[in-house]
Formats: sequence, C-alpha cells, structure tokens
Amino acid sequence: MNNRSSTSIRKLYQKTAGLFSLSSTLNDIGCHSEYDLFNMELYHVLNRGVDKRVIFLSDRDRLRFVNDLYDFNNENRVINTSRSFQKLNDIGCRSEKDERILLVNIHAFCLMPNHYHLLLSPRVEGGISKFMKKINMGYAKYFNEKYKRSGALFQGKYKSVMVKKESHFIYLPYYIHLNPLDLNSPEWRMGKLNNLDKATKFLENYRWSSFLDYIGKNNFPSVIFRNFISDFFGNSKNYKDQIFNQLKEMNSEDKKVLNLENE
Repeated sequence: MNNRSSTSIRKLYQKTAGLFSLSSTLNDIGCHSEYDLFNMELYHVLNRGVDKRVIFLSDRDRLRFVNDLYDFNNENRVINTSRSFQKLNDIGCRSEKDERILLVNIHAFCLMPNHYHLLLSPRVEGGISKFMKKINMGYAKYFNEKYKRSGALFQGKYKSVMVKKESHFIYLPYYIHLNPLDLNSPEWRMGKLNNLDKATKFLENYRWSSFLDYIGKNNFPSVIFRNFISDFFGNSKNYKDQIFNQLKEMNSEDKKVLNLENE
C-alpha cells in the first residue's frame, strides 16, 4: 500500500464521501440517498459494561444493538426501534415513511461480550455525541427491561479518541475487526497465533462486526458506510488478504499488538 499523508486521507474522504445516490436494497451500503461532507474527523469510540460486566447475553441482544446502530443513526426522533426487530437478517433498508437524517457515518464496528468498538465520523454538528447518547440510553433501557435490572449498564458515557495520525487510521480497521479473536485465539494480542486456520475461520464466521461486509459477505451492509475504508484499503479481496496477512506475520515477528482500548 502506498504511503499517504494526512492531507491525502482528507482528500480521499472528500472524494469517497461526495454526493452520490444509493438504491434501497440490502446489497447497498445504506438507505440514505445523498451525503454532504461536514468534515473528515474520524473517531474510535468504545464503551464497556459497568464493572466490565457482560452487556450482550444472547444473539438477540447483539442483534438489537446492531438494529439500534441503524435506527438511532437519525437526527429525527426514533419512536419505536422494535418495529424491524423481528428476524436475524432484518437489519438494513426498509420501507419507511420518514427519511433518516444521519448523525454519523459508521465506518466499522465490533461487538464483544462486555464492550463494543465503533469507527465514526460526524455527519452533522455534534453528531457523534447525539448518536452515542441515543445508542447507550436506548440499549440500556432495552437491556434493563429485558433482564429486570436497574441502574447503569455502561461504565461511563463513552470513550472517544480522534484519529490524528495516518498510522493510527491504517491500524484501526484491522484492530477493530481482529478483536473477536479474544474469544478464540487470545494469544493474538501477544503477536502470536497457535492455529492460523482456526483464527481465520472464526473471523469469517463471526457475525457481530462489520468485517464480513468488508470481505464481500453481506451481513449488515446498510448499517455501515463502506466507501471510505474500501477505497483506501482496496476491494473486498484485497482487504481480506491484507488482514489475513497481518495474522500470518504475527508468527514471524516478535511484536505485541497495540492495545487501542488504553489510548
């Protein structure tokens, strides 16, 4: 991959986030019809359960959160987020009377048992804070009602780190999409893999991230804005090859994985 300055990243973002139209099918990126560039700020956003408690107890919980990523990404008031919460493949473009006014672009995401990662850029002023307030409050309300509990679900508002360096940006999508290996091959954080085939197969079957959409498998395509990362890292085959090459190199280099959760 060619080296690019932070200026070129801005130009790429402006290029890929220009005005364009999208059809309303599950095979497309989203339901929004046009994108007007607000700015190119990128943020790594994460939050975890209070006292590191598990916040996703079932696939239905994970699906609900992904559904919320879609529904709450709307400057308009969202009255009922459960209207589309029926089937495991029912996230994405739906026939809706009211057009969404997106708060953010969701470039990547990953759900883990007790935390989540998001890579976001704002679409409107204050978009990230508005979106995160809706997400955290909405999911906590759902979770507390379902499991008959009260009190805070998350350990705080959320953690947000602005991406300022190109090296940080290039590393982030890989880091977010490799996080599920904590559940299958935790040694990856030490820069080692005991079983490469086991790790790659696990990632290719882990549904609760945007990774599958970036390697050409429609999973939750309407939740994420793929253009920016796809144009930077290449098509789905290139991205898949690059991330799996990262895994292969782990066993040939004595190098720990940078933990971006302690930024």
